[in-house]
Amino acid sequence: MTADEELLEALLAGEHRALARVISKIENRSSGYRDLVSELYAHTGEADVIGITGSPGAGKSTLVDKLAETYRDRGETVGVIAIDPSSPFTGGAVLGDRIRMASTVGDMDVFVRSMSARGTLGGLSTATADAVKAMDAFGKDKIIIETVGAGQNEIDIVRTADTVAVLVPPGSGDDIQTLKAGILEIADVFVVNKADRPGSDRTVQELRDMIQLGDGGGGMSGGGGHHSQEVIDAHDDWDGEVDDEEEVAGWTTPIVETVATKSEGVDHLIDEFANHRTYLVDSGEHAEQVRGRYAEEIRTLLREDVHALLEDRLAERGGIDDLAESVRRGETDPYSIAGELLDPVEDCLDELETEDA
Repeated sequence: MTADEELLEALLAGEHRALARVISKIENRSSGYRDLVSELYAHTGEADVIGITGSPGAGKSTLVDKLAETYRDRGETVGVIAIDPSSPFTGGAVLGDRIRMASTVGDMDVFVRSMSARGTLGGLSTATADAVKAMDAFGKDKIIIETVGAGQNEIDIVRTADTVAVLVPPGSGDDIQTLKAGILEIADVFVVNKADRPGSDRTVQELRDMIQLGDGGGGMSGGGGHHSQEVIDAHDDWDGEVDDEEEVAGWTTPIVETVATKSEGVDHLIDEFANHRTYLVDSGEHAEQVRGRYAEEIRTLLREDVHALLEDRLAERGGIDDLAESVRRGETDPYSIAGELLDPVEDCLDELETEDA
């Protein structure tokens, strides 16, 4: 048995040290990580994946802490992936694994891992989805992803999470109008955290008005966000109960008020997460989500692999700088170079099609 096979066996046996090592291997893109992740797929699909996002200062970390604590009180195991800003020196996460999880320190059934955003625009590392698979295969019931809070680019969270909660601070005012074309439209649940502060009632009302006007909530339109347009346009009176003979109605984005520092509203929020999970399964949208997620993973892997192949070809041609210099001297142009580099790839694909035929 190889070292990676032993590592996989230890992870599936519930050893947290093995889980930590697997995630490190994934994040560092260490040798053999792809084969390891490939083996994880057969053991995934049971965990609920919840994304927590919102602007900096909205109280995401405190809320995640209380969510983990409450899930544990309910007897469920939790994995937390905290996406942190990248260190300019090491490329790693700036914050430590447990610095923000005070309530569950020492509880081995709450596994917290900080991961670096590594400069990705959406605030999510490309390794995040693989780390989620590792926690899922390990057997975590709930996996919570807390994002950097980088603004509208945070919509990348929808590619990984089943349910997305967007935190909106009280008194956001014009910020709601500014953000609604981006981060607010990915919400499956709105959370007005710090609801004991002035302005919370107004913020709730503004969100409610926005949802009723059809300008936000329930995901982005056109299939580009969390829900398809058909679901967004569906009627919004779903109450969590489904008659076998009735078509499942659309999801109306609920607004939950919380005071995370006091654990107020956390149980209600968890209940709304459960309602959304039920809706996803009963409507068939969860299957659509998973298909879309895998399609995106395939595209990402193809981009990475083709990029690596082309980098090798560039090195054989003397490197990008030599080619750029030939363009500067007027000997060729970028389009011609790109075509010459891709010709062998296209020839190989044509040969494969001929053989298949």
